[in-house]
Amino acid sequence: MNKFYNFMGISKKAGYIKEGYNNCEELIKKRKIYLIILSKEASENTKKKFNNYSSRYKVPVISDLPKEELGRCLGLEEINIVGISDQKMAKQLIKLWEEKQ
Repeated sequence: MNKFYNFMGISKKAGYIKEGYNNCEELIKKRKIYLIILSKEASENTKKKFNNYSSRYKVPVISDLPKEELGRCLGLEEINIVGISDQKMAKQLIKLWEEKQ
C-alpha cells in the first residue's frame, strides 16, 4: 500500500489530484477525471452518485481507503473523495492498487 500512497503524493505534487465532492463532480462531467478514489467513510449517497458517474462516464473507482490515510498522503487530515486528472497517473495508481489487492 505504501507505493500506492507514495504515488498519490507524487500525483498531488504534479498537480493531478482534484480534491472534494464538488470539484470532482464538475470535472467528471467535463470528462477531465480518469480515476475516482473514495474513502470507506464517504456517505452512501456519495458512493452511489460517483459509482453512477463511473458507469456513465466510464471512469474507474477505487474505494474503501480510510479517509485519514487518503488525506495523509495528500498533506491533509482527511478526505473522502479525490479525482485524478491525468490518464497515465490514473493507470499507474490502478496498477499499484491491484498489486496490493
